[in-house]
Amino acid sequence: MLRNSLIFLIVALVAAYLGFATLAGTAALIAKICFVIFLVFFVISLVRGNGPKSL
Repeated sequence: MLRNSLIFLIVALVAAYLGFATLAGTAALIAKICFVIFLVFFVISLVRGNGPKSL
């Protein structure tokens, strides 16, 4: 999920640089949504105890 968010962020930045405002806005919105979903799943996994293990 985080990887998808980063890919859409890069697509949004490239599209904005090339002047495609609609595509950049859409890609940025999708990136935000993916990132929020990732954060929600991450917090849920931490609360349930399935999160990353410390060394």
